Amino acid sequence: MPFIEESDLLELHKDIDKAQIINERLLDQIKYKNKALKKSKVQRNILAGITGLFLIGTLAITSFTAGLSTKNGYQKPSNLLVSIDSLDVIKARIDNLKEQNEELSLVKEFYLAKNFLEKEKVYSVQVKSFVDNNITLASEALTNTMFVKTNPFYAYSLGNFETLKEAQMFRKQLVDIGFKDAFVASYKEGKRIQIEDPY
Repeated sequence: MPFIEESDLLELHKDIDKAQIINERLLDQIKYKNKALKKSKVQRNILAGITGLFLIGTLAITSFTAGLSTKNGYQKPSNLLVSIDSLDVIKARIDNLKEQNEELSLVKEFYLAKNFLEKEKVYSVQVKSFVDNNITLASEALTNTMFVKTNPFYAYSLGNFETLKEAQMFRKQLVDIGFKDAFVASYKEGKRIQIEDPY
């Protein structure tokens, strides 16, 4: 069995104490650097805010004085030079914002359609039923499909229609393309109410 001398043990303890002191100093330096970084970040944000306010104020004063000059009956020649590049950048930003607005409108319509389907009576054409919950067919992104538990099966339906006649016409199209067992059912609040007349 190895034997450790007491002097070696004391040296080891001294080395451990020195390492702990160095670690504490490093932690203090890290804390100090973090405080300095936070302070510079706050200063940068304040400077950006002041710059933004200055630009907005300048634009407001410019537009106000332009409005006064046209109210007095004459229009002063404008000494304001606008770069074509900056106009292109602004147009690109406007186009980007329009695209984002359209995407948000689609998302809003999707959720409104989901709310409608959950509250109102709708008609759909069931094309298949499964013993197992086959999640691969169901997707929250598809608003025209339903995947509903109808004891003891899981029913997969296509189309969401407000009227029975629309659902019956869609059923006929599905039968014509090969879904021979398709039938129309009515749903409310995500549950099947009854199987409807196919014609």
